[in-house]
Amino acid sequence: MSSFFILHNSFISKARKPLSLLFIVYSLLSFVACNDFLTIYPTDRIVGEDFWKTKADVDQMVDGCYLSMLNDEVQSRAIIWGAYRSDELVKRDDYTDLTLDNINAVNLLPTMGYCSWASLYKVINNCNVVLNHAPDVMAVDPEFTEGDYQVVRAQMLALRSLCYFYLVRAFRDVPYMSHSVENDNEIEPVPQLPPAEVLEHCLDDLQEARRFIMKSGGYGQNDWRNWGYITTDAVDAIMADIYLWRAAMTHNNADYEKVIELVDRVVEAKDAYYQKYNTEVVGTGKKDPYHLYDGEYAQLEIFHFNNGNSRESILEWQYNGINNANSELEKYYYKTDNNAQHGRLMASKIFNSIETNANKEGAQKMFFSKDDYRYWNIIYDANNAEAEQLSIRKMVYAESSQSVVSVKSNAGLSKSSSRDFDNFRQNWIVYRITDLMLMKAEALVAMMRDTEDIEGGEPTEDEVERDAKYLKEAFDLVQVVNLRSMEKNSKDTLKVTNFRTKEAMEALVLAERERELCFEGKRWWDLMRYCYRGMKGVNINLTLNKQAVAPQLRKQMLDMIIRKYKAGEGDAVSYKMDSEPYLYWPIYESELKVNNLLNQNPVWIQEKSTEKN
Repeated sequence: MSSFFILHNSFISKARKPLSLLFIVYSLLSFVACNDFLTIYPTDRIVGEDFWKTKADVDQMVDGCYLSMLNDEVQSRAIIWGAYRSDELVKRDDYTDLTLDNINAVNLLPTMGYCSWASLYKVINNCNVVLNHAPDVMAVDPEFTEGDYQVVRAQMLALRSLCYFYLVRAFRDVPYMSHSVENDNEIEPVPQLPPAEVLEHCLDDLQEARRFIMKSGGYGQNDWRNWGYITTDAVDAIMADIYLWRAAMTHNNADYEKVIELVDRVVEAKDAYYQKYNTEVVGTGKKDPYHLYDGEYAQLEIFHFNNGNSRESILEWQYNGINNANSELEKYYYKTDNNAQHGRLMASKIFNSIETNANKEGAQKMFFSKDDYRYWNIIYDANNAEAEQLSIRKMVYAESSQSVVSVKSNAGLSKSSSRDFDNFRQNWIVYRITDLMLMKAEALVAMMRDTEDIEGGEPTEDEVERDAKYLKEAFDLVQVVNLRSMEKNSKDTLKVTNFRTKEAMEALVLAERERELCFEGKRWWDLMRYCYRGMKGVNINLTLNKQAVAPQLRKQMLDMIIRKYKAGEGDAVSYKMDSEPYLYWPIYESELKVNNLLNQNPVWIQEKSTEKN
């Protein structure tokens, strides 16, 4: 890996109360930016009236905004919000944490720290600060041109939109701020907006950002900024994700068509970059537009900490292990401290089972073949019937580059704790190409007619032909992702004839996303989209507190969630989670105290009395 952020930041808030949206005033960025041997920004300098004078000042503030996404609280929420609530993670049995226990039992309490959205709003406010002040620098520093400003503006609009998208998925109804708060006089209550309005703001900003943001690969061959900064591919990926989310809530085919368009654009751009810079053959070479790594080495090439910035990646948060160690990923997945053997979270039991019928519709197990390298390499103790809990190997192992576990093994490797605990260097992948390929597959399937669409009447010949086309295209995308992880010449492959209905193909896409993207903070969002596609009466133009009747959750989603529970435990969870508001977190109690325009998620108001910690 060529280069990393060599940065250190200390965000100093003027707030004297607990972190709150209203008290995320101008964060005085204080960090070191090392360029070769020159420290261009001393740690004791205060950002104030003497700042915003040069292009270097702006560049450092932009770096600071990206750096704020590396904050421990942001990373922990990527894991807890995006993965832990799903079926793929469980708390380690002998680790004591009542908060994680309550989350697992669907007792989401407004006093829980994970309900705080302050870390994301801090990034948003930092972006707004740059958007507010950067134009003034053009008047005093001729080296900061209009073109430079437009690139900076584009990055801040895109990064802000990504933060809002996280917030919408976690809380649904959130305050939207496009102006910076830099002193106490500017603090004012901000009401929540429904998803329709926030997502539309994000899409407008992303469309604007794409006009000026750096083209993917524009920083030159192997430059970390092609992955560490938001580029055109990253903008397209974020927009595709937002359109997919909104389409699931509204059942709008026009949004699904946008997903397909955007994914195709990313694939074409990454193919062009590959053809320009890479001489080694990956996949099937020039005839393969995806250029995926072979399955035997894919986990190593994408997730091994010595590599970083995989060719398959679109956006990665850059951790160098010196000034910005990824300590939260380490503590959740690797080990809690230097003397521990395991992290706070373990893989669910579903990762250690094989479905005997490779193409069984609605299969409850994760893998269908031991020929899948992912089965052996994403967890420790794969295929070990005596393993009571499964440690995560993906993203945390430290074995050499030759440490791929053979698909011919009788049992996977036992947990290794050989990786250094201090200075934990591990990038966090936000988007990568297989993620987008499967987004497109999901969109294609969603545009098919429901198998039992009585109201629609008998399908026309054109509709039948169209659905067959969508089904085949979706299957082909899943097959590309799946086959690259299978041992060559394996007979245990997917067969399109076993997935002839929309429901079967939808389940296949969802299952492949979990096999491919597990532990990457995706699964809960995937399940929510799956749930929404099977729900009626969802209104994204209304906040939760204005809904007369909350739409009921899709039973199939609940069936998947409770797979991780022991016998009997999942029944209580399934019984309790019955309507849309249960998909979201409560608003943090301290936010409600300082902002009288906020409304609590209605299903959690009654839960406060059940607080256990």
